[in-house]
Amino acid sequence: MPLKNYGVLKGRPVGRRLAITSNAHYQVHLVSEDTDYRIAINVKSQLEPSELEYLVDENFSHPILTDLTDLPLGFKELERNPGGLALDFIRGNLFDRTKMIPLPFEVPGADNDLNEKIDKYVQRAMSDELAHIYAFGERWGPETIKDKIFGFLPGNGIHDIHMNQGNAGRFAKDNGVWQDGGMLIHFPLDNRWIAIFLKFQSQTWHSEDDLGTPIHTLPEPIGSQPPIKPDYVVRIVAALVNPVGADAGKETVTLLNTSPEAIELTGWAIADKLKNKYMLSGTVAAGAAVIVTLPPNVQLSKKGGLITLLNKQGLKVDGVSYTQKQAQREGWTIVF
Repeated sequence: MPLKNYGVLKGRPVGRRLAITSNAHYQVHLVSEDTDYRIAINVKSQLEPSELEYLVDENFSHPILTDLTDLPLGFKELERNPGGLALDFIRGNLFDRTKMIPLPFEVPGADNDLNEKIDKYVQRAMSDELAHIYAFGERWGPETIKDKIFGFLPGNGIHDIHMNQGNAGRFAKDNGVWQDGGMLIHFPLDNRWIAIFLKFQSQTWHSEDDLGTPIHTLPEPIGSQPPIKPDYVVRIVAALVNPVGADAGKETVTLLNTSPEAIELTGWAIADKLKNKYMLSGTVAAGAAVIVTLPPNVQLSKKGGLITLLNKQGLKVDGVSYTQKQAQREGWTIVF
């Protein structure tokens, strides 16, 4: 069963509380125009390994950002579909997952644990009166009692600020697609977005497209090479999303085979922002690139979009995003 009341909360941070052993959540007090909220951010897993994987992007860029800034303060429930504001770590091409690393929530010393990594950016937002936090997850409240951390009434908040798919065991009930959590912080004066993404090590990276249930990938051989997992063997390195003249039949995606063996692409697919797919064929030589011309039904929007490469098992091999600003120059190829 997916999360209930999934959405995004936009507000001004006015307080925070570090996680402690008895309550391993970093807490943030957010306010909208007339409502108080609490963000409860998991910083320790109940399952082993206990350290969460995290990634901080200090210059986050993605096509959803334009629509996020237009949101009013408060909570907005989101549709769990591609093409909207909902987050999906796998399908939304939000970041390079190889950059996620595990980190304990509490370690002696400065700036070396998850508490401190998150706190640095929240405190920066608290000191900037124009900054806003956007927290994605599951809402609770309004409650009939005071908030147990910050004491405001009625209690309101949002939790599950982490990946919400690929779970097994007792947490499998939370699985779903296009319902991942995360925290984005916008600093308008610097025109900067900071993104914080969290994932439990017990969660699989690949999941089923309908329910978000785990897919335990088995390494496959590439030619005569030892078996490897599918991720990033072939990379999306460039795309022409705004060709000169009419777009239909002229948009292209450039793929690079990073392996030392030729790869057969028959049965692979390129998917756009709405997950329309173009099935590939042919072979890309070792270390070589191939330019794929997309048909009219697979569209690379000039307003910003996503490009995803799937192998013949339907597993994501690579994925990129681009913004409206990147797509403005007619005839120019975007390099990723």
